[in-house]
Amino acid sequence: MLLNDKVAVITGGASLNGLGFATARLMAEHGARVVVLDLAGAEPAAAAAKLGVGHIGLVADVTDKASCEAAVAAVIESFGRVDVLVNNAGITQPRKTVDITGGDYDAVLDVSLRGTLYMSQAVIPAMQRRRSGSIVCISSVSAQRGGGILGGPHYSAAKAGVLGLARAMARELGADSIRVNCITPGLIETDISKGKLTDERKAEIAQTIPLARLGEARDVAGACLYLASDLSTYCTGITLDVNGGMLIH
Repeated sequence: MLLNDKVAVITGGASLNGLGFATARLMAEHGARVVVLDLAGAEPAAAAAKLGVGHIGLVADVTDKASCEAAVAAVIESFGRVDVLVNNAGITQPRKTVDITGGDYDAVLDVSLRGTLYMSQAVIPAMQRRRSGSIVCISSVSAQRGGGILGGPHYSAAKAGVLGLARAMARELGADSIRVNCITPGLIETDISKGKLTDERKAEIAQTIPLARLGEARDVAGACLYLASDLSTYCTGITLDVNGGMLIH
């Protein structure tokens, strides 16, 4: 098992059809003790219970620094360590540039970008003490291609910010043997996209993808597992595309 006895914290992980929960399930299968973080309404404890015995769910708001720190303190109290952080929490909004309000901008950037910073800040001291750790940040193909299919320009900006933040952290934290990497998913069939695209539109999109299909949550989970595990011990600051070839460049 690739993550035997390691402790993995996954933000935004309670949605059963989402990237975070798929990652939590796969990491649990590979021996990790998983901590699912999410807002109270998402019921993270119930999601963690579906993973089996030995996993926990905690309520945390990644846009609130104190909430992030409290969650990590609870993880340390329960398990004594944090080996892996997956910064998965994010929201999107379908907006045109001229329609983006200040509130829209704050909401999207706060969760994806501020949340990535706050959660990373919360786990870094524990990782530094052990001189070991892997932080995986979920960005998006929309950060690379200048816009996605569902999200607005502020979503692209937030996810591009995640790429820059992760690379900077990778440079800074390498001396502590802490690796920081990004995954850029393409169009993945999750609750975020559910009901927003017709079957005909999905078929049209699939025709533009070399692998001829939309992605599944488990596709991203596999990439997260790789970056969290010792299979990627010499990888830091990388951007791993998981988009079926949508953005070959």
